[in-house]
Amino acid sequence: MEAAPNHLDRNLTLGEQLLAERVISESHLHKALARQKVHGGRLGHNLVALGYVTPEKLNTFLRRHPVSPKNVEQTGLDISNIADLVLKHILYMGDFRLSDVVESTKLPGTVVDAAIEKLRREKLVEVKGAAQYVKAAFAFSINEYGKNRAAELLDICHYTGPAPVSLESYKTFVEMQSVRNIVVTEDQVKRAFAHMTLDEQLLRRIGPAISSGRPMFIYGPSGNGKTTIAETIGRVLPDTIFIPYALTVGGQIITLFDPVNHELADTGSAPPDLDRRWVQIKRPVIITGGELTLKMLDLEFNSIAKFYEAPLQMKANNGLFIIDDFGRQQMAPQSLLNRWIVNLDRNIDYLSLHTGMKFDIPFNQLVIFSTNLEPKQLVDEAFLRRIRYKIKIDHPSELEYGRIFRSVCETNGIRFAPHILEYLLRHHYRRMAVMLSACHPRDIIDHIVDDARYHNRDPELTEESIDMAWQNYFVEM
Repeated sequence: MEAAPNHLDRNLTLGEQLLAERVISESHLHKALARQKVHGGRLGHNLVALGYVTPEKLNTFLRRHPVSPKNVEQTGLDISNIADLVLKHILYMGDFRLSDVVESTKLPGTVVDAAIEKLRREKLVEVKGAAQYVKAAFAFSINEYGKNRAAELLDICHYTGPAPVSLESYKTFVEMQSVRNIVVTEDQVKRAFAHMTLDEQLLRRIGPAISSGRPMFIYGPSGNGKTTIAETIGRVLPDTIFIPYALTVGGQIITLFDPVNHELADTGSAPPDLDRRWVQIKRPVIITGGELTLKMLDLEFNSIAKFYEAPLQMKANNGLFIIDDFGRQQMAPQSLLNRWIVNLDRNIDYLSLHTGMKFDIPFNQLVIFSTNLEPKQLVDEAFLRRIRYKIKIDHPSELEYGRIFRSVCETNGIRFAPHILEYLLRHHYRRMAVMLSACHPRDIIDHIVDDARYHNRDPELTEESIDMAWQNYFVEM
């Protein structure tokens, strides 16, 4: 994985980044953009189609990591802000060395050294001793003046995590790692959905929808796999991404890395020149359901700690954001749609600090609305036009139901009996006019397994076990 040059520390589009790195010429970019208007698709695909860049070179360009800054200027931070953060870190350290602060702030030694020198000049930190005549061996200590200053800083903001990155750096890497840049193949989609029994025609529709990176509206009756399909789409998204622990905007700190929603990537050793203020994670898959409120889509200010936590859609950038049970949130569906109408159109979101400052962040994620309600009950035609892909997940046919039933039996080590399946369909579903659902085989078999375990015998498909499971599972309406 290549390092991203520091001069790309700006909010550049993919085309501008390729130009800055001299991967393509201006003429190439103009022709690719013209082709994109006619044929659609992503800029990268059009550059490849015109022969201006190879797929391998494009993928290598996109799989880069943030490089460690060599000096204060390259951090995107002011030396005073770095020194203030260092002072808060060392308040409870006692005697400390340069390496201790490097580890806690995730900043390189050259930058930490500059910050400690500033603190020494301001007589807030003192040298206690040295085993050798090299900075790395110096033992430092914070004095009373330093402790008082650190206490004042903590009253302003309690944040003492890794040093933040600039908003511009964050925007650049979100653009570079865009879900609209990744290439999803038909084989990848088939492998990801191999554990599900899906119609081939449905897979043909899902694949391009994932590849496009555009919003999806998945709807249909409950119990037929909408949520499972949405979650599986997250497994299709390839590669890993880098996100910062925190970023700074208008002098305020916003924490982004969330161990609950972000899974660390298991990639072995990190690149030696990685900017350690960033962490490598799997592409995020964030799911929210009926608990979602409009407040959760805004910055959350901790009035005690006095810094912010990023909203859900920001944590989902470069990944997947699933709005499950859409229409059952603690707000009107139209309120959510009004909040996101600009986001979905322009791939940009606007947030506000409590100081009144407004700023924009990328809205770069694959958004999936999943619901068992009729779309016309939730949204108007104007909004549905903004959702490029509308995919209905309907009740399975008897043939599809049979495949699912057989698969569930095999998973549970139960011998499949075709005549028992026919009994279930004839005696229960058809006779009682009950609609088939994809979740029924799993739940019926679970009842049979539970009953067999209780009676200390092997689970078996019989008419009696089917009748028992049916009576336990279904409610007479």
